[in-house]
Amino acid sequence: MLMTEIAASLSDADLLAAYAAGDMSAAQVLSARLLPRVMGQAVRMLGDRSEAEDVAQDAMIRLWQNAARWRTGEAQVSTWLYRVVSNLCIDRLRRRARNVPLESVADPADERPDVVTDMQAKTRLMALSEALAQMPERQAQAVALRHLEGLSNPEIATIMDISVRSVESLTARGKRALAALLAPRRKELGYDDA
Repeated sequence: MLMTEIAASLSDADLLAAYAAGDMSAAQVLSARLLPRVMGQAVRMLGDRSEAEDVAQDAMIRLWQNAARWRTGEAQVSTWLYRVVSNLCIDRLRRRARNVPLESVADPADERPDVVTDMQAKTRLMALSEALAQMPERQAQAVALRHLEGLSNPEIATIMDISVRSVESLTARGKRALAALLAPRRKELGYDDA
C-alpha cells in the first residue's frame, strides 16, 4: 500500500494505476485531489448543488471503472474527467429542457443587435483576435481561457499543465500586453470616453 504522503506526490495517472493495482489509499488521494474540481465544474454548469453531487459521483465511478484500462500518456486524467463531467451535465440539462411544459416558456425577445452595434462588435472581436495573435502564445492562451471561455484558474492550470500561480502570472501579464496592444485603437473600437 502507498503511504498517503508518498501518494500525494504522485501524478494523477500514477495514482490511478496504483488504484487499478489494488491500492485504495491511491484512490483516496486522487479523489481528494480531483473531486473538488469536478464538483465545482458540475455546480457551475448545472446551478444545482444536489444534481452536481450526483454528477460528480457518477464521473468518479466512471473513472474507477476505467482505471484498469487507462493508458498513461494518451490523455491527462483530469482532462478526461472534466470531459465526462461536462457530458453528464449536458445530458442533465437536455433532460431538463425536454421536461419543461411549452406553456411555461415565454416567447423569446428579439435580442439581435442593431447593425451599428453588430458591426462594432465584429470590429472589436477582430481587433481582439489580432492583438491575441501578437502576444506570446502562453499568455494569449491563458487570457483567452480565462476571459473569453470563462474558465477558472485551476481549470486553466489543468488544461495548460502548469500551476495556478503560473496561470495568474500569465493572465496578468497577458491582460497588460493586450491593453497595451489595443490602447491605440480605443477610439476606433468605441471605447473613447471623450
